[in-house]
Amino acid sequence: MRFAFAVAIAAPILISFARPSALVERIAINDNTASAGVLKDGVLTIHLEVREGEWRPDRDSDPGIVVRAFAEQGKPALVPGPLIRVPEGTEIHAFIHNPLARGTMAVQGLSTRGVAGQGGDTIRIPAGATRELRFAAGAPGTYYYSGAIEGAPAADGSTIDAELSGAFIIDARGSNRPRDRVFVIALWSRKDLPGGIIDPAVPLRFTINGRAWPNTERLAYDVGDSVRFRVINTSIAVHPMHLHGFYFDVRSRGSGAIDTVYARDVSYRVVTERAPPGRSFTMTWVPERAGNWMFHCHDNFHVLRNAPIDGSGLPPEHQQHAKNHALEMMGGLVMGIEVRDRGGPSVVAQSGTRRKLRLVARVDSGGTASEPAFGYVVQEGGRSIPARGPLIPGPTIVLTRGEPVAITVVNELPEATAVHWHGIELESYFDGVAGFAGNGTRIAPAIAPLDSFEARFTPPRSGTFIYHPHADEVRQQKAGMSGALVVVDSRESFDPTNDIVLLLTTPRTDNEANDYTLINGRKDPLPLDLRVGQRYRLRIVDIHTFRPSMIVRLVHDSTLVRWRPIAKDGMDLPAARAVVRPAIQQMGNGETYDFELTPTEPADLRLTVSSAAGQLLASMSVRIR
Repeated sequence: MRFAFAVAIAAPILISFARPSALVERIAINDNTASAGVLKDGVLTIHLEVREGEWRPDRDSDPGIVVRAFAEQGKPALVPGPLIRVPEGTEIHAFIHNPLARGTMAVQGLSTRGVAGQGGDTIRIPAGATRELRFAAGAPGTYYYSGAIEGAPAADGSTIDAELSGAFIIDARGSNRPRDRVFVIALWSRKDLPGGIIDPAVPLRFTINGRAWPNTERLAYDVGDSVRFRVINTSIAVHPMHLHGFYFDVRSRGSGAIDTVYARDVSYRVVTERAPPGRSFTMTWVPERAGNWMFHCHDNFHVLRNAPIDGSGLPPEHQQHAKNHALEMMGGLVMGIEVRDRGGPSVVAQSGTRRKLRLVARVDSGGTASEPAFGYVVQEGGRSIPARGPLIPGPTIVLTRGEPVAITVVNELPEATAVHWHGIELESYFDGVAGFAGNGTRIAPAIAPLDSFEARFTPPRSGTFIYHPHADEVRQQKAGMSGALVVVDSRESFDPTNDIVLLLTTPRTDNEANDYTLINGRKDPLPLDLRVGQRYRLRIVDIHTFRPSMIVRLVHDSTLVRWRPIAKDGMDLPAARAVVRPAIQQMGNGETYDFELTPTEPADLRLTVSSAAGQLLASMSVRIR
């Protein structure tokens, strides 16, 4: 998907010359750390062209894919395209060449950024021609440019232009260039995917800076470093990007043409942030604990194993018990981050009195081999919740801020599993990513059938979090394995009649998953009965496996009522954002939102969940008396 940016450009000059003959070249991977072009006396001069070549998103020894990519003339073609990075106030003098034998190249994004209300910026360059452009860079921010060859589709029907994009970064005037990293997300597939809907049967590659996990760049930082990421989504799909173990501050969000930089009183802190197609966001964070951590898309289909490019398929993941889950059972939009203790690898002592729970993963009734029914049971002090099936939804685990806890995950399934404590700040070893989480040689294993693993942590803050598998995520989450984790200041004062969890999950069967979203494990959820004048906290938890953009509304007839957002991902919102507003919220997989609702008069309301395209997925009656 490409977006027409609303900006003006200088009138181009058309220059034609013949395309030289050349063999198909190997396209290089661009880590977006080196700027392209020549910057002199406030002018960046850059010569770009498009080429066809062989791109290898996996290992260099794995089969390649023929795609089109941008290159600086005289230099290797790159995926993503050459990084254009300049200070504010720079003039850009660009020569864009189309050496292909057929097809007009359409390019967007090479024009003044940060200017609203002007015409589109698409330029078209016929085969064998060059266009010369001069324009001011524009406002500081995170942007990108992209291209497509019109009238020259791939012979095999693949999305041959899907990697034809590059980052365009403008740094603030007079500032030192920040120590940041630029990550361009893209999606190549063997055929078009209308509406960005992923078909697991179609060979594809989700990539970050031209690579798919486990071949994406491994990042390394020291405890206490200041880290800044610029995330640019040039793909056709929505990506809720999730950081394990730490919160990050969202400093800006961009539309491609405009990048809105947030003041400190408006910037918000999260563990998961949605990046829609053609959009960007900038995030900063400080690694506080040593170990291995992940930054990945939380749409489970976007982190599936990389199926062979030839479409030959892979054996079912749940049959691969001896495999390393993180390295061999995940793919796509994942980056591994090593945080190093400045004094070397260390293990934090986990001693002292702890509240003890058991989280038992069990087979539920009604499943099949291909569409199993699994679930969780929480056990404490001889009591089990739920006491009997069905085991959907997962029971809400209520913990106390500052109270150490030890949760023993017991696996009674016929396959391996692992549990991730989503949003909880804890030591890496207990984070739940089998074969990856840990520090040094102390790496957390997958939990084999009839085995167990004890996770130990002390919740540092009250809020709404999630627990879910981090092994064979699509299969096990869809089977019913996920639940809300609520941390409160006092368990004795926690009242579930006023503090209401609404868990959004995927139905267990594919037929239903296409038509419904479950609310608290049901497609026909029980009504909520509320009282006039009472204050309620609605904790909405989205742990769907494949719908990264659902819209939640609370309506009276067809009119939105009003509520006050108070927290996201377990972190209180800044005062500037925690204001009463219409009751509508777009959510992505792995996000939680808390809203305050105080009814003022009797009414019959309805809570609805719909897709971004408008399909009604769930509805719940809310009765106020």
